[in-house]
Amino acid sequence: MAVPPPAFPRRSGDMTIPSTDKAVQRKALRDARDAYVRSLSTDERSRLEAAAADALRPLIAGLGAVAFYVALGSELGCMAAIDATAKAGIDILLPHVTGPTSDMSFHLWAPGEPLESGWRGLLQPWAGSPEREPDAIVAPLVGFDSRLMRLGQGGGFYDRAFALRPMVKKIGFGWSVQQSCAIAVDPWDVPLDAMVTERGQIEPEERR
Repeated sequence: MAVPPPAFPRRSGDMTIPSTDKAVQRKALRDARDAYVRSLSTDERSRLEAAAADALRPLIAGLGAVAFYVALGSELGCMAAIDATAKAGIDILLPHVTGPTSDMSFHLWAPGEPLESGWRGLLQPWAGSPEREPDAIVAPLVGFDSRLMRLGQGGGFYDRAFALRPMVKKIGFGWSVQQSCAIAVDPWDVPLDAMVTERGQIEPEERR
């Protein structure tokens, strides 16, 4: 059974407005994501992740290198998208993180190659594997809204990666249940260029 997106209500006089506390939003969205994924059978989850991979394909067609991630917990998995992208002749990159304040680097990887456990259990390529700059970054997230503002885990790794690469194509990848009415925004936050869920592509509200 599908779980509806959380609304994050907070009372202000007679008006209900979204919470502007990112920690509150993260908890509500993680809880919603976990509940949604628990409701799926293994086969259904695989089918939906394949549907998301199909929706992603036209956004990255013809690019030279695309950065993905190895999903943790209830995150939308990338392996179907990675397999399809590799078969299309596009180089696969995965992030590498050495510590809480380090900048994220991106390293070449191919399906089936070993991964090592990095900071906070992140599965990543060996540090000595070839490093390359991505043409697009497919980013995990905790939540997003109709403006395609992204709420991440709070470490700032993707925020810094985007800031260092202003021309990179920024694509969010997550479950439709992770959409919020309004994501809290800090001055350094930038919107995604596109968002993909198991239901397809989502364009920013102002571009519709």
